[in-house]
Amino acid sequence: MTEREAARTLPHPEPADIRLEGVLHALSDPVRLVIVRELADSEDELSCSHFELPVTKSTTTHHFRVLRECGVVRQTYRGTAKMNGLRRTDLDTLFPGLLDSVLTAAAAEEARLAP
Repeated sequence: MTEREAARTLPHPEPADIRLEGVLHALSDPVRLVIVRELADSEDELSCSHFELPVTKSTTTHHFRVLRECGVVRQTYRGTAKMNGLRRTDLDTLFPGLLDSVLTAAAAEEARLAP
């Protein structure tokens, strides 16, 4: 790995270091939950610029960092784009049913609150 490649590699927790309280914290924010729902609905990784969020760019960066540091998403650089993928396999192995339950509950809440 070149020095430049190493500088563009983002730290991610190993599966053994992912904690339930961190995942729940990451999923407790409505903006982060929107990100996770979109990633769960996509078969591909999505760039940060794909998301239309009601917050500033710096706040968006913060939300992605929280998701990455808690082990919910994996971020990788592809050229100048930062790509995001849901760590579904890791989360399902560590906390069976949690992600699906949260996504189902979020969809039910959205339907309940819709005008």
